[in-house]
Amino acid sequence: MVRESLDSFHRNLAHCTALQHSAQRRANTNGVWYTIAMHELSIAHNLVELAEEAARSAGAVRVTVVCLRLGEMAGVVEDALRFCFPVAASGTLVEGAELHIEYAPVQVFCEACKQAQTLTPPFVFRCPVCGASTPRLLQGREIQIESIEIEEGELETTNS
Repeated sequence: MVRESLDSFHRNLAHCTALQHSAQRRANTNGVWYTIAMHELSIAHNLVELAEEAARSAGAVRVTVVCLRLGEMAGVVEDALRFCFPVAASGTLVEGAELHIEYAPVQVFCEACKQAQTLTPPFVFRCPVCGASTPRLLQGREIQIESIEIEEGELETTNS
């Protein structure tokens, strides 16, 4: 079983790498896409693992939607994550699921104003109201599954 899982993982990784090289040639990004997508591939695998674990504990046979909250400063490239998500989900309960992404704005706390302030790009950590330094980040770096939508039923098992 472990050997089959590793083989499956390596096939998926090889498939994703081949697709990335194809996209790299089309986009002519001189290797940047490959580096970014490898980061997003590991994130996609983690998202799939968490969603599948939650789905199994709920008695699901399939995950249809994964809703993700992604901070604007999370360091995740949406296109690369969307590209890698189906590859990571292959062969799992999450295979074929839609990935919905909601962005969380960068929010800091201004000690001078005594309130939360939302920053806009480029993110200079100064209060947009009074100009004071605002090093206290409240949100904007999260990568969080907000919810999943599932189909309930009984899993099909094969007798070997």
